[in-house]
Formats: sequence, structure tokens, C-alpha cells
Amino acid sequence: MAGNNIVLDKSYLFALRIVKLYVYLRSEKKEFHLSAQIIRSGTSIGANIEEATGGSSRRDFKAKLGIAYKEARETRYWIKLLRDSGLLDNKLANSLFKDCEELIKLLISILNTLNGKKLLN
Repeated sequence: MAGNNIVLDKSYLFALRIVKLYVYLRSEKKEFHLSAQIIRSGTSIGANIEEATGGSSRRDFKAKLGIAYKEARETRYWIKLLRDSGLLDNKLANSLFKDCEELIKLLISILNTLNGKKLLN
């Protein structure tokens, strides 16, 4: 890690947290459906950001970041659902939620800058 790409670094650390959450949900809570959803969307954020950094064009870069943004929003939904259903305690859920919100804000900022205007919020 220790790069100078903040959004890439933060998304990687977030993905690590999601992997640990997945293991916890499967082993401790015996929850299989929602854990499969959150591992997919939560790790996809960083994967798409990584792909974007190697994009073949500006259009490709923006498209991959747009996908990362959508995956982050989906992950936020799963975190809220896990919290509100009682599968995650509030402290852990709120910590994950905060990290996810930070990623969403970073992605919005980058996408708005790339688009030259405020398109997302």
C-alpha cells in the first residue's frame, strides 16, 4: 500500500474490512445471502478503482470510477440492512458505514471534477 492514490488506498483497506466482515458473518452469524452480496459489492469498489487507474482512455477511467461509485452505494445499502436487521452491532456497522461514505464522497468529487460540473451528490 503506502501509495499516493488516496482513493485507491482507502478502497483497498475498506475491501480488507469487508473480507473480514464476510468471514465473521459466515462463521459467527451463519448468514450466507447478505454476506455474499456485501463481499461482492464491497470488494468491487477497489477493484474498479484499480482498473480505472490502468484505463486505456479518459472515458474508460470515468466509466470504471462510475461503477465503483455505484458499488459503494450498494455496499452502503447492505451495511444499513445488516445493521438494522441486528446482524451487525451498531458500533461496527457505523464504522463501516463511515468508511463507505468517505469513499462515496471521494468518488463523487473525482467524478464531478472529471465531468467539469456537479452531476452527483
